[in-house]
Amino acid sequence: MRALLCKELGKPLVVEEVPAPPLSEGTVRVAMRAAGVNFADLLLIEGKYQEKPALPFSPGMEGAGTVVEVAPGVSHVKPGTRVITLTGLGAAVSELVLPASDVIATPDEMDDITAAGFPVSYGTAHLGLWHRARLKAGEVLLVHAAAGGVGLAAVEVGKAMGAVVIGSAGGLEKCALAKAHGANHVFDYRTEDIRERVKALTDGRGADVIFDPVGGDVFDASLRCINWEGRLLVVGFASGRIPQVPANIVLVKNIAVLSVYWGAYRKRNPALYRESFAALFEMYRKGRLRPEVSRTFEFSEANEAYRLLGSRQTTGKLVLIP
Repeated sequence: MRALLCKELGKPLVVEEVPAPPLSEGTVRVAMRAAGVNFADLLLIEGKYQEKPALPFSPGMEGAGTVVEVAPGVSHVKPGTRVITLTGLGAAVSELVLPASDVIATPDEMDDITAAGFPVSYGTAHLGLWHRARLKAGEVLLVHAAAGGVGLAAVEVGKAMGAVVIGSAGGLEKCALAKAHGANHVFDYRTEDIRERVKALTDGRGADVIFDPVGGDVFDASLRCINWEGRLLVVGFASGRIPQVPANIVLVKNIAVLSVYWGAYRKRNPALYRESFAALFEMYRKGRLRPEVSRTFEFSEANEAYRLLGSRQTTGKLVLIP
């Protein structure tokens, strides 16, 4: 089978033929059609992620394909079932063997390319806003990097939950994309002051919930434009700087600084994980979610895909094709 491999941290990925893994008890074999590209994959490849898999490894935290073989005792999927794969690692292969508990039947209405880029972005957005931040209808939600994969998902999920959504993005094209996907207000954080713009849009109150995959200066500005008893949701650090939280601001504003590490729920709370997916699939069927796959890449082009992602030149999701 074909596999995209990281053989040395910080070095270009390579495509090689490797032996197909055998089935074991409780597993399924999936013919992979696509794998999502995520910022966490880039950190893994560079050796900067909190987890350090043994070399060589295949990136890919999510993917989609068709079940071709099941081990005895597996009943919730069968050969021919189209599935989303929740791997955490290793989806960038042409054939994948994984525990049956880590596949979810793909909705009939969703194609494989869309499905491959759906779980991480929309799962993070939904669990973060619904379970962690407890976003309520009518509240103001500020989404940073609102045209990126997870940011665009947060715009759509927040809107579907009844929030008033403000999106910040870098450049007019990205702002227009966030607006097209449901943001009530958008602004370019590169040319406008985050605090002043958010305060102006909320009559001085600030945002009730802030969804931040950027960190750095954006996080610092978020502390200055959050409402009383607001919730600041830490999603990632695309800026490269992990910020420090001044406890005095947390105290004076009675705010909560929360996090959502979506991948951990796969093992720690699988029931909640699947409840979240059920809600997301229902939103998708009702047309409330419109995933944006901006570009697909062959495995041989994967290094370019990760370069573009790292330079923050992308919108929506990037997807790899075996």
